[in-house]
Amino acid sequence: MKKRVLFYLVALVTTVSMQSCATNYVVSKPATYTKEYKTDAKLASLDTKKAELDKQRLIDSFLAEKAASIANAKNAVKNSEIAKAIKHNKTIDNILTEAATYLGTPYRYGGTTRNGIDCSAFVLSVFGAAAGLSLPRVAASQAQEGEKIEKSELQKGDLIFFSHGRRISHVGIVESVEEDGEVKFIHAATSKGVMVSSLNDSYWGPKYRFGKRMINENGESLNNLATTTPASNGTSF
Repeated sequence: MKKRVLFYLVALVTTVSMQSCATNYVVSKPATYTKEYKTDAKLASLDTKKAELDKQRLIDSFLAEKAASIANAKNAVKNSEIAKAIKHNKTIDNILTEAATYLGTPYRYGGTTRNGIDCSAFVLSVFGAAAGLSLPRVAASQAQEGEKIEKSELQKGDLIFFSHGRRISHVGIVESVEEDGEVKFIHAATSKGVMVSSLNDSYWGPKYRFGKRMINENGESLNNLATTTPASNGTSF
C-alpha cells in the first residue's frame, strides 16, 4: 500500500515538473526570438542607411570632380581666347606701326624701297616685315589671297582693293574704322606717295571694290603662299 502511494506521488511530481518545463519553454522561446528579430532588423536598417550615405558621398564626389573639370576647361578656353586676342592685336599693331614708318615715302612705279615704292610693294614690304607674311608682288594677285570681307566688316589691318575698270590695280591697308563707319587707309598713291586717305573720298570711294583679311582672329596668316611672285606690279594709280 505504501509503495503504491509513493509511486503515485512520484508520478504526479514528475508530470507537474514536465508541464512546468514545457510551459517555460513555450513561453520563453518566442520572447527570445522576437528580441533577436528586432536586433537583426535594426542592424539591417543601419546597414541600409550606411549604404545610402556611402552612395551619396560617391555621387557628391563625382559631381564635385565634374564641376572642377568643367571649370578648368572653361578657364583653359578663356585663357586661350585671351592669348589669341592678344596675339591678333599685337600683329595688327605691328602692321600699322610698320606702315606708318613709310608715310611720306615717294611713289615710284615698280619701286620697292623707301626711296620710292608703289602700292603693292608697300603692302608686300609691310606685311613681310611686321607679320612674316609673304604676299604676291602685284595688287591683282594679292587680291586672290586671304578671306573676303564685306565693307561693313572691315577692321584695322585688312587690305582693300580698287580698280578703274575690271582689273584690280590698287591696294591699301585699313588704318582705322571710325564710329560713324568711315574707313581710313594707308597706301602708296601716285600723287603724294605713302599717305592716309578715306573711302569717303570722292576719288577713292567709287573705285573701291572689296576688302580682304590676311590675318585671322588668332593672329595667324590666312594665305597659303610660300614665296613671292616675280617683280611686276601692274599698278596704274
